[in-house]
Amino acid sequence: MQTTFPRLMLEHAKARPDAPALREKEYGIWQSLSWSGLASLVRELACGLSQAGLQRGQHIVVVAENRPRLYATMLAAQSVGAVPVPLYQDAAANEYIFPINNAEITMAVVEDQEQVDKMIELRESCPQLARIWYDDPRGLRKYDAPGLQSLDALVEAGRAYNVQHPQFFDEQVALGQPGDVASMFFTSGTTGNPKGVVHTHFTLIDRAQAGASFDKLGPNEEVLAYLPPAWIGQNIFSYAQWLVCGYVVNCPESASTVTIDLKEIGPTYYFAPPRVFEGLLTTVMIRMEDAGRLKKWLFQRCMELARRVGPALMDGKPVGTTDRLLYALGNLCIYGPLRNSLGMSRVRVAYTAGEAIGPDLFSFYRSIGINLKQLYGSTETAVFVCLQPDHEAKADTVGVPIAGVEIRLAENGEILVKSPGLLKEYYKNPAATAEVLTADGWYHTGDAGFLDAGGHLKIIDRAKDVGRLKGGAHDGAMFAPKYVENKLKFFPYIKEAVAFGDQRERACAFVNIDMEAVGNWAEKRNLPYAGYTDLAQKPEVYELVRDCIEKVNADLAADALLAGSQIHRFLILHKELDADDGELTRTRKVKRGFIGERYQILVDALYGGKTSQFIETQVSFDDGRKGAVSAELKIMDVKVFPALRKAA
Repeated sequence: MQTTFPRLMLEHAKARPDAPALREKEYGIWQSLSWSGLASLVRELACGLSQAGLQRGQHIVVVAENRPRLYATMLAAQSVGAVPVPLYQDAAANEYIFPINNAEITMAVVEDQEQVDKMIELRESCPQLARIWYDDPRGLRKYDAPGLQSLDALVEAGRAYNVQHPQFFDEQVALGQPGDVASMFFTSGTTGNPKGVVHTHFTLIDRAQAGASFDKLGPNEEVLAYLPPAWIGQNIFSYAQWLVCGYVVNCPESASTVTIDLKEIGPTYYFAPPRVFEGLLTTVMIRMEDAGRLKKWLFQRCMELARRVGPALMDGKPVGTTDRLLYALGNLCIYGPLRNSLGMSRVRVAYTAGEAIGPDLFSFYRSIGINLKQLYGSTETAVFVCLQPDHEAKADTVGVPIAGVEIRLAENGEILVKSPGLLKEYYKNPAATAEVLTADGWYHTGDAGFLDAGGHLKIIDRAKDVGRLKGGAHDGAMFAPKYVENKLKFFPYIKEAVAFGDQRERACAFVNIDMEAVGNWAEKRNLPYAGYTDLAQKPEVYELVRDCIEKVNADLAADALLAGSQIHRFLILHKELDADDGELTRTRKVKRGFIGERYQILVDALYGGKTSQFIETQVSFDDGRKGAVSAELKIMDVKVFPALRKAA
């Protein structure tokens, strides 16, 4: 599609001026912004930004939750040829320094007082940051920082300029070309400074269109935008595909109201990383713990039936008449109300991506009638590389290459991709660009995997993370830490896991318990506790987690390739892994190398045969304060199983 995002927006405004483009929940009431209203707002913002000095090719930072006026700001910047750079709104101020200086950013549009405070704080390190506009004025009435203004003031200035120069906006949009840079997304920087991934209008629009065609998306879809806009997954689903398809994007009131908003909107097209689906299932299981005996019995019987026949029904496979009738009864009593409770009654297509999803978790959603599928892609590929067709969703694959995509495997098993959606470059980093992009247009994904007999791509792990056991009964066996971690995280009681084993005789693990799920479990058993650290070290909790790990071990034993990856020993960490402490990325991916170094004393204790280890750790609180958490951590052995079958 040879066009740009501003042109797509203007086409929708012309064809369907009164149709809703965006909705925002404010004070408990959904407010709609039509396509014509959006076009007017974008025109005024574009004129205002240009008047303020934003020039073609320059970068402008946008830091916020999903908000209609912030979406309009990104469109406005693109309309005058500038490049919006969304950053994570929950990042600490010092995490913005490198992106802002790297991209030579002089202007920022932010959501509220919290973000304004961060921008003012980092001005000493980023002296070129001259202009800051904010959307939400609460708490900012007496701020007098230089260059600080409300977004309303920017709109007013743009409106006045538009009256004087009515052709300016249209002329600027007409200058835009599909090959112009549209956005820049910074990677999480797990092994050094973040890298700015440069995408053009063409790359983003082409992949958005390919994904939309694959699932027959149109203007009647409803989407809930609740994940960070700085994550390209959210950006593709609620910005690029929104402008390609013209559907409605709904912005929740706040992070705490997302579950309620999900039920009110009833999206038809839904996207979430596995952790969100894990959290929803955990909530369901906690509620069932509180249910009466009859209701719990009915739920268990219906779920047994659903697990047995639900996925087959979803895949269009033949199912016996009796099972079909029983499932219809279960749908009336359990599955339908459950989908409604999850806010997924109207979901036609649901996707998960970002990391692998546990097979049991995947099957659960499909078994109750939710068309959950997996996709594969990355920031560098504009997300869409492989998608699962309807009736071909498998828990252990990520789908087939979609239109325009070619896949081949390197000799070491790394997946290489050729696609119209590949990044233009890493900004100001030609060496890193050359590492991932070959001269003939192949992108090195860094993932290890293979295509199965049906043409579906199967991901094993990150190529650099796939290791080998050394010595012992499984000498030379493959060790895939992410695969093991994802299997552990299926259990509602385990929130995060970090597996170790490369170049060692056996695998061991750190575990984070899920405070809500385990807390509820403890309260049912009258088990008192004083916070996370205390609860995590309860002997009863260790037994609970050991039971989960032994079930994973039994499952791993059924696969001769991964039987050596069974966990032999584990400990429960004294604190939750936190992005503010550098242990997770902002998309909640575990930084295994950093964690291994930070907690080296615990790794040594696991492999040294100790039964406990004292540790004290510095932590960062939400308000910026520093503190310390200490505890004597128990270390427990786990039962392992012999491999049940040999590799073919």
